[in-house]
Amino acid sequence: MMLKSFIQVHPDSHFPIQNLPYGVFKREPASQPRPGVAIGDYVLDLSLLASAALFDGPFLSNSDCFNQPNLNKFLELGRPAWTEARMTLQKLLSAEESILRDNASLKEKALMPMSQVQMLLPIAIGDYSDFFASKHHAYNCGVMFRGPENAINPNWFHIPIAYHGRASSIVISGTDVIRPRGQGHPAGNSLPYFGPSRKLDFELEMATVVGPGNDLGKPVDVNEAANHIFGLVLMNDWSARDIQAWEYVPLGPFLGKSFATTLSPWIVTLDALEQFALEAPQQNPTPLPYLAEKKSQNYDISLQASIIPAGQKDAHVITRSNFRHLYWTITQQLAHQTINGCNLRPGDLLGTGTISGPEPDSYGCLLELSWNGQKPLSLGGTSRTFLEDGDEVIFTGYCKGDGYNVGFGTCSGKILPSLP
Repeated sequence: MMLKSFIQVHPDSHFPIQNLPYGVFKREPASQPRPGVAIGDYVLDLSLLASAALFDGPFLSNSDCFNQPNLNKFLELGRPAWTEARMTLQKLLSAEESILRDNASLKEKALMPMSQVQMLLPIAIGDYSDFFASKHHAYNCGVMFRGPENAINPNWFHIPIAYHGRASSIVISGTDVIRPRGQGHPAGNSLPYFGPSRKLDFELEMATVVGPGNDLGKPVDVNEAANHIFGLVLMNDWSARDIQAWEYVPLGPFLGKSFATTLSPWIVTLDALEQFALEAPQQNPTPLPYLAEKKSQNYDISLQASIIPAGQKDAHVITRSNFRHLYWTITQQLAHQTINGCNLRPGDLLGTGTISGPEPDSYGCLLELSWNGQKPLSLGGTSRTFLEDGDEVIFTGYCKGDGYNVGFGTCSGKILPSLP
C-alpha cells in the first residue's frame, strides 16, 4: 500500500509524505529561524518535535541539530542520521500513527500553513562552485562563439569544468535582483561600454548540497561521493552575458555572475530521489579512473522555466528540460572537486551549470533560446531576447511518482532597475 499522511495532501502537491524536504523558516519577522520539513501545504517544526523527544533513535536522540538557525549541524551528521530522521518523520506523519495525529496541542503548534511563514536560506554556505556539466548547453554555447567545428573544447570530455564562485550573494527564492552594472565589449575603437547589463539572463540549474565534508588533502572516492551529498535544490545562476563575454578570457566568470544566485527554499534529499534514479548518459571517452563510477546515475527530474513579463500577470512557459540530461553526474562533480585535496564542508554548494536538453524548447537559458538575441521569444503580446526590468523568472521541478509528485516547489526572482 502507498504510504499516506494524516495530513491531507493534494495529488498535485510537490510535498507528499514520500518527499519531506528540509528547509528553514521564521514564524514571524522577529522570531528565531527554525528547521522544518514540508508536508502538503504545511511546514512541520522540527525543533518542537525534538523538544518533545520524538527523535529517539541512536543518532538523533541526544543531538541539538534541530535547535539551530540552519541545517548545517544536521548535514554534518551524515546519511545514517538523515535516514533515521526520514523514517521517524514518515512514521509520525503516517495516517496509521497516533503520536502526532492525536496530540491536538502539539499538532497545532508544530504544523503551520506555509502561507504564514517566511522561508530563509536553509544552510550557511561557506563555499560555492558552479559546474558546466550539460553537453547540450556546452555545445550550443560553443557553436555560437566558436562555430560547430570547435564547439566543445577537448578537455570538456575529460574534466567536469567548473569555476569557484562566491556565497555572499546567494539569496532565497522571492528575493528581487537588481540589474548589475559593468563593462561590455567596446564598439570599434571606442572604450569598453560601461553601464547596466544589456543581456541579463537566467540559468536553469540545480545544486548539490554537501553533507559531511572531507579533510584537506584527502579526496572523496567517486563511489563514496553520494554519502557526502544531502540533497538537491533548484538554482538560478543569473548571468549578465555582455559583462561575462568581455571579462571571461583568460580567467573565466567574475562580475557577470557574482551579483546574484537564487535558490529554492526546500532541499529534497537523495533518499527521496532514489526511486527516480536512472542511468546517466554514456560518456565517451571513458573517464579517467578517479571519475569512473560503478553506478553512474542521474534523476528523472522535470524542470521548467517561466517568465512573467513586466506589466503582465500571466506566466509564460519558455522551456522544459530534465536533470537526466546532465553529462557529468553530481557524484563525479564532487569527486573531481576534491581530487586535488580540496576540502568540502557541510553546507557547501555545487551548481550543475545550465541544464539544457537536445531540442530548442528544452534549452536552459535565454542565450540559447534566443540564440544570443537573434531569435526573439514571443510572450503574450510582447517579445524577449534577454530579461527586461520588471520581468519575473520562475523555476519549478518535480519527479512524477505513482499517484504523487516529489517536487522542489519554486525558485523565483524579479528584475529591478539598475542603481543610478
